[in-house]
This record gives sequence, C-alpha cells and structure tokens, in this order.
Amino acid sequence: MSGENTTIDMRSGEELDAVRVGKYLSGKIDGVSGVPTISQFPSGASNLTYLLEFSGRAFVLRRPPPGSKPKSGHDMGREYRIMKALDGHFPVPKCLLYSEDEDVVGAPFYVMERVDGLLIQSSFPPELKWGELQANKLSHKFFDLLVKLHQLDIKKIGLSEFGKPQGYVKRQITGWDRRFERAKTPDVDGFEDVRKWLLDNMPKESGRASILHGDFRIDNMILDRENPFQVNAVLDWEISALGDPLMDLGNTLAYWTEANDPKAMRALAKQPSWAPGMFTRQQALDHYAEKTGYDSTGFVFYYVYGIWRLAVIIQQIYFRFYHGQTKNPAFADFAGAVTGLGNYCRLVIDRDRI
Repeated sequence: MSGENTTIDMRSGEELDAVRVGKYLSGKIDGVSGVPTISQFPSGASNLTYLLEFSGRAFVLRRPPPGSKPKSGHDMGREYRIMKALDGHFPVPKCLLYSEDEDVVGAPFYVMERVDGLLIQSSFPPELKWGELQANKLSHKFFDLLVKLHQLDIKKIGLSEFGKPQGYVKRQITGWDRRFERAKTPDVDGFEDVRKWLLDNMPKESGRASILHGDFRIDNMILDRENPFQVNAVLDWEISALGDPLMDLGNTLAYWTEANDPKAMRALAKQPSWAPGMFTRQQALDHYAEKTGYDSTGFVFYYVYGIWRLAVIIQQIYFRFYHGQTKNPAFADFAGAVTGLGNYCRLVIDRDRI
C-alpha cells in the first residue's frame, strides 16, 4: 500500500545485535523486555534508522553510519536534544533514551517512539483520491508549519545555547564554498561565477534567530491517517541549527520542484510539489512573507544558496565515487547532476526570480 513507511532487512555491514540491544534497553524504557525484532528503514543517505519491535510495542533507533565521526549531521546527542526540547511545542517523535555506550550498536544512538501515519514521497497515495483543492490545502499546512517552527521562542523552549545564529549566513556561504573546493573533480566546472555571486551578495545580518530544520520536506513528515492534513511528526533533525529563517526557506524551496523546471531539478524531486494545486515557489514565498511579515525582497539569494548547497552535497558524494572510495553505480552520473544544478544557479541569477 502506498503511503506506508515500510522497512527492509538490515543491510550488510549495518546490522544491529538484537540480543545486545534488547538487554541494554530492558529496564531503561518502561515496558521493554526481551529480544526485539529489528528491521531497517531504507530511506536516508546519512544517519541509519531502525525499527525495533518488542511484544506489542515499537520503537525507532537512530545511529550514525559506520566509520563516521560524531559531529554535525552525525551528532546523535544534538538530534536528540532538539527533539526533546521541541516535544510539546512542535510535532516531533517522543524521544526516550540517548546513549553514548558504543558497545551496544557501535556508536552513540537514541531511541524514540514510532509515529504511525502516512508517508508521502514522490506522489500522493491513490487511495487519498486528492485533487487540486486537497493539494492546495496541504501546501498551506506545510508552509504554515514551517512558519510555526521559525516563530518558536528559542529561549522559552530551552534552545538558546543550541547554536550561534549570529553570522550564520556567512558561515554557510563560506563553508559550502570550502566544501566544494575540497571536493572538486576535473570533470565538473568550478562554477567560480556562482560562488563569487553568493559571496558578493550576502545580505546584511538580519538579527533574526530561528530554529532551522535544514531539510524541511513533505517526505520528512508523518501525516495522520484519519486527517492527512495533520502532521503527526516531522523527522530528520540531523542538520538543524539556529540562524536566519530565510536560509531554511531557501533550502525548502530548493527542493520544491515545479513541472517546468530543468531536468536537473526534476531529478531531485522527493515530494509531489509539482502536482496540480500545489503552491508554486512564488506562491509559497508570498504566503510565508504574509504570515511572518518578513520582506522577501532579494530572496533570489536564498534560493540560489539552497540550490548550490544541493550541488555541493552531490559533488561531495561524487568525489568519493571519482576516487574509488565507493563503487555504488548510482553515483556514476552525479557529475552531470552537479553541472545541471550549477547551470540552474546561473539561470536563476540571470533571470533574478525564483
């Protein structure tokens, strides 16, 4: 059935020891005892996610990929902390336990409740029988939820020390520029013009400090089965931060593919943002600006940043393939994807609209 968040057998090299996991969790989480059945969620190219099924109860375990170091996107403590803080203020899974005991699964990890519901990915489940009205309503709910996240009181929910919002824009632009420089390969354009444009057009510090999700997409949400316009949980907080909310909106709209976008953009589509009735990017920006009161003048900068960030992420993966560090054939065409995204940045800069 479409819309299900299904699991697979644990992938080779990513297995967990069910006996060890069950023994560790017994007595630490109410009602948990015995040996769980463990399967793996197939999505995600970063942190690994597992379903733990005990007698009558189900939980989700998150850990970094093998060989990674506990920093940035692989910092389990950071991901656990923000979801614990957001619980009661924003739809997130209830986090139950965090552990740095690497004897259990080979790395720090945390456990949260499994949230039941619908997972919408590249298309709406046919059983929903949605048309343009429903798609438009989902667009409103989606961007209203992003506004809600960006308007949460950081101090009130205990996240004042979660990051350094001052200078966030500059750190992101210069940081992604350095990452691309380190990951360059001779078969991909250096895109010096795009990188210089981003460096030269950084906006002045806005003074705004919001919680940023980093990958706010429909396919990172669990929707209620009875009322699919209700979001039961937003997942994947691994690159969350504090900073200018327009940077988060730029990342969100970079994934918000439209039907007439170039092939390189449509190939990235992870959600049905192009479906009839869904917001266009401009409609989404106008809606966001109306709800927040933020001036959207100059938003092209934030959109280009979002596209360029995706290009650098893909180039980093391709760098590993190019140098034989991974043999995954799915990465063989990533040079073309980076080229397509870089050229799309040029197009957006030239036309000066999103």
